[in-house]
Amino acid sequence: MRKTLLALLLLATATVQAQVQLKDGHPDTYTVVKGDTLWDISGRFLTKPWKWPEIWHANPQVANPHLIYPGDRLNLVYIDGQPRIMLNRGASRGTIKLSPKVRSTPMAEAIPTIPLEAINSFLLSNRIVNTPEEFASGPYVVAGNAERVVSGAGDRIYVRGAVEDNAIYGIFRQGRTYIDPVTEEFLGINADDIGGGEIVAIEGEIGTMMLTRTTQEVRIADRLFATEERAINSTFSPSEPKEAIDGVILDVPRGVSQIGQFDVVTINKGTRDGLVEGNVLAVYKTGETVRDRIGGDSVKIPDERSGLLMVFRTYDKLSYGLVLYASRQLAVLDKVKNP
Repeated sequence: MRKTLLALLLLATATVQAQVQLKDGHPDTYTVVKGDTLWDISGRFLTKPWKWPEIWHANPQVANPHLIYPGDRLNLVYIDGQPRIMLNRGASRGTIKLSPKVRSTPMAEAIPTIPLEAINSFLLSNRIVNTPEEFASGPYVVAGNAERVVSGAGDRIYVRGAVEDNAIYGIFRQGRTYIDPVTEEFLGINADDIGGGEIVAIEGEIGTMMLTRTTQEVRIADRLFATEERAINSTFSPSEPKEAIDGVILDVPRGVSQIGQFDVVTINKGTRDGLVEGNVLAVYKTGETVRDRIGGDSVKIPDERSGLLMVFRTYDKLSYGLVLYASRQLAVLDKVKNP
């Protein structure tokens, strides 16, 4: 019986150690500095940064252990023989009191999981529309001021459809339609951001919009959609998908053909496949098919693991991901799988 229990304990310990591997040359302590991301810090300690939650062990005195601030100290300790990261709050505690007002304001914002500057401008614009019917049902630009065909920031335009007075809308043009390369299922439409503005008057079914921003000329028939009411969560923890993922990169919304670190990509998997924001996926460069000059037949070169991406926004059948690491240039139709 004792031998059986000992064997089970050794097996459990070996399993944990196999899952969480400390990086060679890892620090025993690290003080967070401004500009750090959770991904960067995780990579200092672990060979697989997305395993961070498995070694996280915050002090019970810390009010919100999920937030880490510049000045906080992270210590590597061992509990029951297993590595754990202990958080000790910095002296600032992330806030500074102001007087005579009775309030406090952030002195140092919590560090993000990923470099938000790489996706902030993207999040303000691009979006996925799930069906052609949804896109076609949106209000649309019917005319420009003084019968202009195109309009820009500062102009008034006229829209037709169900809009609300004093509401802010984005203006979009139908972009690429995504079809699954394997099943040929319709997955969604990329709505290209054109601009945005405020409805300043409504008369019957015609609304007057003041354009406050444009990325290009607004044209007749461009569609209006309300701003997505969900902000990017900058402090979620990197994690592995709970479901098996076998997908591909469908697109690079910014239009480049070669994909590298901090590029945003669209993949053909979404919430229905079990993906959530923060999931990490491995990217595999698709192996080419070559002709065997000796055997005379065609053979496929094995796929090569070439990068990692983190999902930061999910839709039903599609997701946006940020490439966190790439050992070589990636491309559309490269595969994404569980890490």
